[in-house]
Amino acid sequence: MPLLVSSGLIIAIVVVVVVAVVLVAAVAASRRRRTAVAERRSAVAAHRDEAATRSRSAEQARLEAAERSARAERERLAAEEQTERAEQERAAAEHHETQAREIDPDA
Repeated sequence: MPLLVSSGLIIAIVVVVVVAVVLVAAVAASRRRRTAVAERRSAVAAHRDEAATRSRSAEQARLEAAERSARAERERLAAEEQTERAEQERAAAEHHETQAREIDPDA
């Protein structure tokens, strides 16, 4: 006995199948978007961590350079002071030598 199916029933089944396919596609697309967003957020967090690490490293290097510069300046000033003292001692020695020559009865 042949199965008689009305055309309205066939149209209803086709519509239900099409709606189901569209819903499955929409859910899959939504999941892909959520996965992509999660991956981008993870990448952003990694970039921010790297930026923070490099920033701390750069600040530490800057502070070390400033410290070395200050130490070098202190050493330069100490060397200048030592040079001045040596010049004063040399001048005093010359003065005493001159006085000794003036006083020396054998000269």
